[in-house]
Amino acid sequence: MTTRRPPRSPARSGGEREAPRGRRSARTERPARKPAEEPRDEDGPQRISKLLARAGVGSRRDVERMIEDGRVALNGETIAQPAPLLTSLEGLTVDGNPVAKPVSTRLYRFHKPAGCLTAARDPKGRKTIYDVLPKGLPRLMPVGRLDYNTEGLLLLTNDGEFKRQLELPASGVERSYRARAFGDISQAQLEELALGVTIDGIRYGRIDANLERRTGRNQWIELTLTEGKNREVRRVLEHLGLQVSRLIRTRYGEFGVEGLDVGAVEVVPRDALFQFRRRMAK
Repeated sequence: MTTRRPPRSPARSGGEREAPRGRRSARTERPARKPAEEPRDEDGPQRISKLLARAGVGSRRDVERMIEDGRVALNGETIAQPAPLLTSLEGLTVDGNPVAKPVSTRLYRFHKPAGCLTAARDPKGRKTIYDVLPKGLPRLMPVGRLDYNTEGLLLLTNDGEFKRQLELPASGVERSYRARAFGDISQAQLEELALGVTIDGIRYGRIDANLERRTGRNQWIELTLTEGKNREVRRVLEHLGLQVSRLIRTRYGEFGVEGLDVGAVEVVPRDALFQFRRRMAK
């Protein structure tokens, strides 16, 4: 069986190490994307969860939990569900602390290493991304998650509302991965993933997969998807009878991991972020 790409020489640096790549192969034409969320109306009354998410307090889901736990108050009165609509952050406190006005949205690229959690803390004491990130950064939230042993690009932002928009499958933001897997697989089997697959009652949507290189029963596979369900890539490949030994996210939207050393973080230039948000809003 022939694959779609010629063999490549592995990148080596003090031992065998594959350099992450973020290319997308052209195959079956994609269906039109669903439109992203409409630009938010900054003037009218808004949900408290949205206001606090934009202020970087947490994601909307995080804020809803805070309200349920009685941690959010308005003019000294604890807010109960259903929370009122507000036009500003004036008088809002979280854990008794006034909420600062939101700053400009920032986005960072982070090359997450394997062996750390995408979480603020771990009850088991395992290392998290915040143990790896450089000191002195503003309060940042991860866009989506990467598993403990998955490495590669993780986007970080100070805007919980923007984080939510990037994560929603309806926004059509692509995520690309490279997986090193052991077992037998054909390109034809991988192309069937474009139709979606159901595993243990969970439906996984379209995945564009390409057999990149094979050595014996080991191969590198490139995958691009838009949903990003929990452990989606690993579960789908295991369903096909493969054992994943390494998984790298190479791209999220139009941002790639290229040029970032493992553990490094870099801010996305404001003009690049502005243009990206404009394209998402179309």
